[in-house]
Amino acid sequence: MARVNHKLVKQRLNEKRSKITDRQFFTSRILAGHFEDIAAAQTRRYNYRRRVRVNLEWKPKENYVASTNNMSITMNCGHPFVTKVRGRENRYNVVCGMFAHELGHILYTDFLANQTHQNYIAAYKWYPYPPDMKTTAEIRNEKSFWNYTKASSENLKWVQYIASYIENILEDGYIENRMLNDFPGTLGYGLSETRRVHYENMSTVTQLIEREDSGEIHIFETIMQLMLSYAKFGEIKYGDEPLSDERINTVFALISDIDSALLTRSGKERLSVVNIIMVKCWEYIESFLEYCKERQKEMMDAGGSGDESDVLSAILGALAGSSEIAEGTTAPVKEESDEDIKMATAGKRDETHSDAGDGSGKDSDDTAASVSGNAEGESEKQETSESEGGRIPYHHTDRVSEPLGGTISRDDEYDNEVYNKAASDIERVLDKMAEKAACEELENERIRELNDTAQNISYGDIHSGVNIKIKRIASVKEEMVEQYNMIAEPLLNISRQLQKSLIQQLKENRRGGVQTNLLMGRRLNARAICRNDGKVFMKNSLPNEVPELAVALLLDESGSMGCADRCTYARASAIILYDFCQKLGIPVMVYGHSTNRDYSDEGVELYSYAEFDSFDNDDKYRMMDIDARRNNRDGAALRFTAEQLSKRPEEVKLLIIVSDGQPAASGYSGTASEEDLRGIKQEYQKKGILFVAAAIGDDKVNIERIYGDSFLDITDLNQLPTKLTAVVKRHIWV
Repeated sequence: MARVNHKLVKQRLNEKRSKITDRQFFTSRILAGHFEDIAAAQTRRYNYRRRVRVNLEWKPKENYVASTNNMSITMNCGHPFVTKVRGRENRYNVVCGMFAHELGHILYTDFLANQTHQNYIAAYKWYPYPPDMKTTAEIRNEKSFWNYTKASSENLKWVQYIASYIENILEDGYIENRMLNDFPGTLGYGLSETRRVHYENMSTVTQLIEREDSGEIHIFETIMQLMLSYAKFGEIKYGDEPLSDERINTVFALISDIDSALLTRSGKERLSVVNIIMVKCWEYIESFLEYCKERQKEMMDAGGSGDESDVLSAILGALAGSSEIAEGTTAPVKEESDEDIKMATAGKRDETHSDAGDGSGKDSDDTAASVSGNAEGESEKQETSESEGGRIPYHHTDRVSEPLGGTISRDDEYDNEVYNKAASDIERVLDKMAEKAACEELENERIRELNDTAQNISYGDIHSGVNIKIKRIASVKEEMVEQYNMIAEPLLNISRQLQKSLIQQLKENRRGGVQTNLLMGRRLNARAICRNDGKVFMKNSLPNEVPELAVALLLDESGSMGCADRCTYARASAIILYDFCQKLGIPVMVYGHSTNRDYSDEGVELYSYAEFDSFDNDDKYRMMDIDARRNNRDGAALRFTAEQLSKRPEEVKLLIIVSDGQPAASGYSGTASEEDLRGIKQEYQKKGILFVAAAIGDDKVNIERIYGDSFLDITDLNQLPTKLTAVVKRHIWV
């Protein structure tokens, strides 16, 4: 494998780690990827195949905390709700809880039912069915509700928005309870911490009434705050107010409805509870909507947009523990069938019994965590890992066991359990961030060194005055990693197949031994005399060290490489060759070359995709940048690559050139450019470099004329990867 300079990386890592600020940590792509990986692992049991995207922002002056559009989750880590929490570990737990909440919406919220509910209100109908009205007051409220809604399109919008907010209150309580029950590890603990902070920030009824008296909030805001408190936490902070207070009584009258909304897994049933609340609280709601209209006028007079959703967001943003209304177009995750559950449970039991029986001690993740915690007297909370362990999913049962006996005891020594792995989670993310920053710094230094080296090479008179620039991606973006992972598997399979026979040959060559079944030789193999094919000879093979080899691949990235998928095959070949060499411990370098965009002063641009010494092991992803670009001044690129290869200490140095035509750049073409290339080849052949020029496209005759005996004809592009690796295999035995 290409050597990784761990010492340099570690030195820089320690320097960078201590300088990472909260803003850098909580907005890093690495932390976002960490949350995405958690979601992917934890939701696998639902067959939830779509990867949840996470965007981390730092906007202290923005009111929103977190939101989801069902495709991605956005979190404002700079919000005071996060930043006021002391300690990075505690802040991490709060952000993790915010993520768990939004993930709960993606998994469990019935967005399709929500859209239908809004459409029905617009058609002046109830969905899924009319509320069950038991008193004349409720009948009167329903009639007033529809009269108000039908009075104007403006009123309809306000009613739809307030219905969405009430539905969001119930949905918040439901999805948080589901997340706490279904994901008791990292997500559950983070959500518990976030809920704790939310509850601490909630005002008492007494404090809310004081804000009402000062004109700061409306009475219905207090009622919604109490509904939210009960839906999420099952309790209300009364303060000094008696239970006879009208706000408390209003919520008490709704408790059975709220409970039914929290217990049902049907989004439609929760929407029916929204309808009940709208009718029972209509007098407060109507007054509140008129209050909102007044605030809307004030906002418009102050130069604001005056949009209904913006007004309600500004007014209801003060609700402690509330969240942005989630948006989406999907139904909740599908519950597993009884047959799926039986198979999963049986498989889990078999796995546990098998692991327990082989003496290896490798229990399932959950079991191991539980046994370990009990054995050592530590917390029973589960450890966080990068992989997912199996669980017995939710399922229907006909009966429960009836245990006999049982006592009630008191444990005076019990203390709260603390999830003590959050610190190690943060350490892991910090290490990744520091390593990424250190590698990026080292790569930037390497780019400067490469450009200095390029300027100090004598390219000859034909390249005099031509600007040479080395380009290399200092930090690989996640998009490139995703692109590589999408196409890599079949290419790596080709590499593995090509390695198989060679690895065995290398082992035999280094080990030595006896070769049998030979047609000729000096020693007879007595055991083979009975053979009819004449393979009766044998000989001893002495151990033989394979010569060390270094490989450089230079790719033509001229515009014509974009035709007939040539650059696609070149990219695939580079990926296969790079993996092939790495797995066999062969140092490999991959470069591409073209010219810049300024045709009046056309310079050479060399693209460094893989270097002999790696800092971050991301070179395989950098090769996704290989593409068709502009012209090609081959001589300067060839000399730079050959010069870099000539510095290697390996005994065999192989330079492979992939090109689809003659040199073609401003002032560099025709016979003069061909003579330049032949001269470079002869010069570096004397320095021990072996050349192979793989010709693709229509100019094979010209490339053969330039490189002579080093020419390799690639008529079928499908054969390009295997032919290039065959060249490397052949030179291993030089």
